[in-house]
Amino acid sequence: MARTTKASKSTSVVTDDELNRIESDIARLQSGTHHDPFQVLGCHEDDKHWMLRVWLPTAEEATVENTHSLTRIDGTDLFVAKITKTAKKSLPQHFKVQWTEANGSTHEAVSPYTFLPTVGELDLHLFQEGRHWDVYDILGAHHKTFDGVEGVQFAVWAPAANRVSVVGDFNGWHGLRHPMRTIGGGVWEIFIPGLHPGDIYKFEIRNARTGYCYTKTDPYAQWMEERPKTGSVVYNSVYEWGDQTWLLQRAKDQWASLPMNIYEVHLGSWQRDDYGNFLSYREMAHRLVDYVKWMGFSHIELLPITEHPLDQSWGYQTTGYFAPTSRFGSPDDFRYFVDHCHKNDIGVYLDWVPAHFPKDEFALARFDGSALYEHEDPRQGEHQDWGTYIFNFGRNEVRNFLIANALYWLKEFHIDGLRVDAVASMLYLDYSREEGQWIANKHGGRENLEAIEFMQTLNAEVHSQCPGIVMMAEESTSWPMVSRPTWMGGLGFSMKWNMGWMNDTLGYFEKDCIYRPYHHNDLTFSQMYAYSENFILPLSHDEVVHMKNALVSKMPGDHWQKMANLKLLLGYQLVNPGKKLLFMGGEFAQYGEWSEERGLDWYLCDQPANRGVQLWVRDMNHLYQAHSALHQRDFESSGFEWIDCHDYEQSILSFIRIAEHEKLICICNFTPVPRENYRIGLPEAGHYQELLNSDSEVYGGGNIGNSGGIHTQEVAWMNRPYSAELTLPPLSVLVFKLTN
Repeated sequence: MARTTKASKSTSVVTDDELNRIESDIARLQSGTHHDPFQVLGCHEDDKHWMLRVWLPTAEEATVENTHSLTRIDGTDLFVAKITKTAKKSLPQHFKVQWTEANGSTHEAVSPYTFLPTVGELDLHLFQEGRHWDVYDILGAHHKTFDGVEGVQFAVWAPAANRVSVVGDFNGWHGLRHPMRTIGGGVWEIFIPGLHPGDIYKFEIRNARTGYCYTKTDPYAQWMEERPKTGSVVYNSVYEWGDQTWLLQRAKDQWASLPMNIYEVHLGSWQRDDYGNFLSYREMAHRLVDYVKWMGFSHIELLPITEHPLDQSWGYQTTGYFAPTSRFGSPDDFRYFVDHCHKNDIGVYLDWVPAHFPKDEFALARFDGSALYEHEDPRQGEHQDWGTYIFNFGRNEVRNFLIANALYWLKEFHIDGLRVDAVASMLYLDYSREEGQWIANKHGGRENLEAIEFMQTLNAEVHSQCPGIVMMAEESTSWPMVSRPTWMGGLGFSMKWNMGWMNDTLGYFEKDCIYRPYHHNDLTFSQMYAYSENFILPLSHDEVVHMKNALVSKMPGDHWQKMANLKLLLGYQLVNPGKKLLFMGGEFAQYGEWSEERGLDWYLCDQPANRGVQLWVRDMNHLYQAHSALHQRDFESSGFEWIDCHDYEQSILSFIRIAEHEKLICICNFTPVPRENYRIGLPEAGHYQELLNSDSEVYGGGNIGNSGGIHTQEVAWMNRPYSAELTLPPLSVLVFKLTN
């Protein structure tokens, strides 16, 4: 060991014996392998003296409190001074270090190695058990004050490391300047005085087995630099919410009986400014809310807004699970967006992606040089279709990370619910795998027992802690009881996307009308299982990308028939039991496939045919909200009765939607042929007002209809005591209500 050669002012020279006691510590600090630099750095008692030790890799000279000169130990970056007990009494507990670098620049900072651990034993215990639901307040970076000293507390989970350091502009991105200490369970922490919100940082992690160093963004970072940069940003919210009325009402509401008509939105391409640039969260709040209110949607669902590096992933390859993407502004700007929606009685749902994460080296992948968040075995840990990693749902800390993340969005951003992406890929161990490419569970089955337990715990916790929120599963198989409570053995989701209805319905509508009589069952089959789950009927972004065509472009026939078919499709969705979801652009018949690279083709709304579709959707949405028969009993068989489901030859369906004090008659004609004098059975005698007709000239139709209503006759028909003759326009939806 090299010895000191320069004595410090007002101190005695450090002896060889004193250096020998810490020789191994110095060696480990110098090599970047020390698990707890606090053991040697700071101020420590040594026989009759106190030893000041400061680690300054870039310094030439240094002092403490401008009083005690420090001496560099030759060949190392350790500066030391020996002071008397009397001098120690006058030294602050958290002393300041001043140093000069080779280029002549001077610096001053409070030593971070004078503070006690900032993560408590209970926090560590709960995290290791996978039950610390507010762990995002502990791990990550948090602007705090300890013992009157302002700074940032950092903590990160990296059990396979033998050194973790905080790096950033504040230390020249030097991995040996701010090594952290491990405090148990693989958690490392440090409090660095003098840092503030807005400081950019990462973690440098040295793998204990290989010695390789990884520079990683913080898994719990609450803000990140705008892509292509990947730094984490210290953030401290100062937003003052104004949506208390909304939250209180949400907790009281019985959401299942209320209208839920969701407008699915990709924030980066709904609208852009005149130069093609993104709108900010705050700009979007006003434009989007004004439009959604005018159109009559009840909720907005956002494609993932968690931070992601690749625009083309639409947010489904997340690298910052706790950070709203900086593309559109700050986290408080996003809070403003949600707050403004709530103040205007619009709910906000988020697409959430716990099924997989990307392999980007700067993020979660092989975070500490080991398979930390993912499975080691690619038969369990990799999605072959998507080129991503699969979370290890059997690891307590990983489950904790994900469940706490869901709660974070619900609590910290007042989100009203989450749509959980790719649930089927989590449920099945052999999802999209051939024989020999997957590992069976302990019973020899294909069910992912760990993922099932994760989802049940997730749903139980969020429903318990956040009354009134909605959890939606995008689940494309026949897995039972997805939307049934966990105490019944279900997964505990509020609703499930009805992918069967979507596929059958779109498959039917894509067929030329002449062939539709042979596929009538595609429309009626969904009633066989419609009440086995709480279903939402989705016409989502997935149906208008990857060469699938826009909704209107899927429709057969000439331009008029395409538009009429689209109005029929959207009307059929609205009058069927189940909550509704429509992806942006479909409401005004955008012709081209959706692209994340540009805004929607809003100029089409000036074209009469497209404007007609938009007005049709608007009037339908307002009708839906105004009439309880269309939403009160979406999940109950008592809310639906067929009038006639057998008229396949003419491709006509008629049924009744039923609420406690209301019934609506819905009739759909799926051919371009008008039907004159079409008799339909009715439950009660009287005058039925025609509330809505998709063939109205207001919507670009031929204005064929029933002069505003129909009168019943005492002619029994279709097992009903009364009936009426009416005119069915081509490719149309009609809605009637008894008014006398």
